[in-house]
Amino acid sequence: MATTAPSGPTPSAGPHEGSPHAAPAPAPQPSPPPAGQPGTISRLGIAAVVVTVVLWASAFVGIRAVGPSFSPGSLTLGRLAVAAVVLGLLVVPKLRGLPRGREWWPILAYGVMWFGGYNVALNAAEHMLDAGTAALLINVNPILVAVMAGVILKEGFPRWLIIGSLIAFGGVAVIALGSGQRSTADVAGVLLCLLAAALAAVSVIVQKPVLRKFPAAQATWFGIMVGALCCLPFSGQLITELQAAPLPATLGLVYLGIFPTAIAFTTWAYALSMIDAGRLAATTYLVPGTTILISWLVLGEIPTIWGLVGGAICLVGVGLTRRRSR
Repeated sequence: MATTAPSGPTPSAGPHEGSPHAAPAPAPQPSPPPAGQPGTISRLGIAAVVVTVVLWASAFVGIRAVGPSFSPGSLTLGRLAVAAVVLGLLVVPKLRGLPRGREWWPILAYGVMWFGGYNVALNAAEHMLDAGTAALLINVNPILVAVMAGVILKEGFPRWLIIGSLIAFGGVAVIALGSGQRSTADVAGVLLCLLAAALAAVSVIVQKPVLRKFPAAQATWFGIMVGALCCLPFSGQLITELQAAPLPATLGLVYLGIFPTAIAFTTWAYALSMIDAGRLAATTYLVPGTTILISWLVLGEIPTIWGLVGGAICLVGVGLTRRRSR
């Protein structure tokens, strides 16, 4: 992100400059490292990435738990409505102004594609695909992001990013091979999953420039509001399903709205404002392995040896993407 000079009084210039009575000029202060350099992401950026990965992984468990009570469209609208209210309580009091003119175009784009289309497509796909196949297909997303970031955002194609991404993708494939329900996959589910991955990848590229103008929480809230408006046709279905849903399912929907949506998408945007899109997207290879661990702890689903090995491979691959070519 571009940085601005600190406000406040500056050394006088003009007629007084060079006067024998002028106070000595203060020593120049070192400028902070530009955004995207390792020094600026050592703590807050890495913490944001960790929060995003864990909460997005927990979403798969949450969706599995509430899936029988909510259809794909109503679940998406419910999540976005909760997220819009919760995040709005933090954003609106500090809102410096709304986007103007062409500033709305990228926000509308990722609001429709990511918060609306991606969630509906993924929710629908998970009604047709087993978890392993879905994880493999969704993780086409980081590869798409890396390619588009290299071409569109001019991030290039660092050697270690490519090597690490391929290794991490192999780890996801190992996790998928360990799934015992591969026969449930069908063409419609595969296409929906690939559509979701493509929508997410394009949205990352579109969102990156917006974060140079607006803080992460505001950029996320704008997108959530756009996505929620797109999903309003599902409002009648959501009301009907809320009336019939058991309390645990409703609480699960609220959880999905607050944590994997309001919080995780904000921490993602914060990290994206400081880290190259390609390198950040590679961290999402950790989501399937983290999902396995959360399922183990929450649902008592014991991970297979394939899941453990695949998760370890993903860790190695993501670690390699952080290396910088000499």
